[in-house]
Amino acid sequence: MKSTTNLKNNTLLVICYLYMLLFTYAAISKILDFQNFKVQIGQSPLLSAFAGSISWLVPLVELVIVIMFLFTRFRLMALFASFSLMVMFTAYIFIILNYSSFVPCSCGGILEKLGWKEHLVFNIAFIILSIIGILIERNAASKEFLILKPRNLIIILSFLTICGTGIIVGLFLVSENITHYHNKLTRRFQHFPAVKSKEADLKLNSYYIAGIDQNKIYLGNTTAQLLITILDSTLQQKTQYQIELDRKDLSFKSVQIKIAAPYFYVYDGSVPCIFKGKIKDWKAKLVKKGGEYFSLVEPLDSITMAIRSQKQNSGESILATLNLQDTSKTHLNPEILQKQRDGLFDTDGHMMYSKQLNRIIYLYAYRNQFTIADRNLTIDYRGNTIDTISHANLNIVNIKSQNQKKLGKQPLIVNKQSAVFNNLLYVNSGIPGLYENIKMWEQASIIDVYDLSRNSYLLSFYIYDEVGKKMKSFEVQDSVLYALIDNRIVRYNLGKAITKNYQYDNRL
Repeated sequence: MKSTTNLKNNTLLVICYLYMLLFTYAAISKILDFQNFKVQIGQSPLLSAFAGSISWLVPLVELVIVIMFLFTRFRLMALFASFSLMVMFTAYIFIILNYSSFVPCSCGGILEKLGWKEHLVFNIAFIILSIIGILIERNAASKEFLILKPRNLIIILSFLTICGTGIIVGLFLVSENITHYHNKLTRRFQHFPAVKSKEADLKLNSYYIAGIDQNKIYLGNTTAQLLITILDSTLQQKTQYQIELDRKDLSFKSVQIKIAAPYFYVYDGSVPCIFKGKIKDWKAKLVKKGGEYFSLVEPLDSITMAIRSQKQNSGESILATLNLQDTSKTHLNPEILQKQRDGLFDTDGHMMYSKQLNRIIYLYAYRNQFTIADRNLTIDYRGNTIDTISHANLNIVNIKSQNQKKLGKQPLIVNKQSAVFNNLLYVNSGIPGLYENIKMWEQASIIDVYDLSRNSYLLSFYIYDEVGKKMKSFEVQDSVLYALIDNRIVRYNLGKAITKNYQYDNRL
């Protein structure tokens, strides 16, 4: 009998010491590397909205439990608290693995070498240890203590399990709502959603991506404006063509090329003029001259283009569609671009077209907004990126002597670059998020991914700098992203975490 009692006491002491060791090491690890722990909590899909408070609350609770274990009279309470905390940790991991939109990096400290499934097994083992400890310790409790009854013990453990799990589920639901709809700038980084696979040295940094067609990348050049360079998907084979225009007597200032195979377009919005040709011979004919000036062009089909032009009286930007067979047919919608200050600088942004969705996307450069419209410029909806800058932060100066408006200082760019493929919008953000390592912003560009069909944010990933230079533009074709970085072109393969979100029913 005595040996049995000693065995139980020793078992209880081992359980208590294991918990004390676990919580002490875990809490101190979090405190010593507090900023990193706070970042990890900030990346969690369950806790991101509450990272500021949870990051200090968790180690505090762990240390309080350790102190309780030091006093015999609080040992049973410490075991119940340990059970509850481990249940919450286990519920957290279970939701991460089964219901979260992505699985973030695991936390560091004593368990940094374990994966999420190993964490789950580890936590379940400690839950069992806490139950064993409670069963042993309850025998030393006062006879009047209700926990001596098995029925009451089962009720208490069940209640703590339900409460602990309910708290985690509640945090998950609330955090998801805040992240998706309240525009808290908290990003989600997965394990390798985009992996660099190829790169090539273009020798020059004056290239831009004119288009992508299946396994070909078409590059224009700002210094040789009618030269088109074609790369294959491996970035190894390169061919070049000189575009021939049927009219060369125009006052060109800024010639640009757009590829929408089997056609290509050469345009200059300051003339204004548009040429159209086929990529089989690279010869283009003038299809539009004169009319409204434009600054952005996006082919919708072989005869229709979306353009960003300006209102004649106010100079404010406006979106329009242009029929190349009858250039007198220009359809305008002044409601798409929303003026905040001057209607010109504050509406600056990026125009894209999703062939799969058959939709035009306009993303503002200086605020967290974008607009989705159909080919007739009928607005489907207005959406928001995850940052919180809803008004353009601009210093606009009127120069009366030149009758011009200019930016008085460098503006705060919210959305630097963008691309669209199918229902996914890729945005190169210029705004750091909460709990992000600023050093990473010095070494990489951030791409945020949005699902246009659900009007929701999915995840983020890095495009790393090359030779100290940042990405200047990029395009996406299915599961591949091509980025121009200084004089290099880099290929990233997109993982299933991204590509599984593509839809192919052509509906918003």
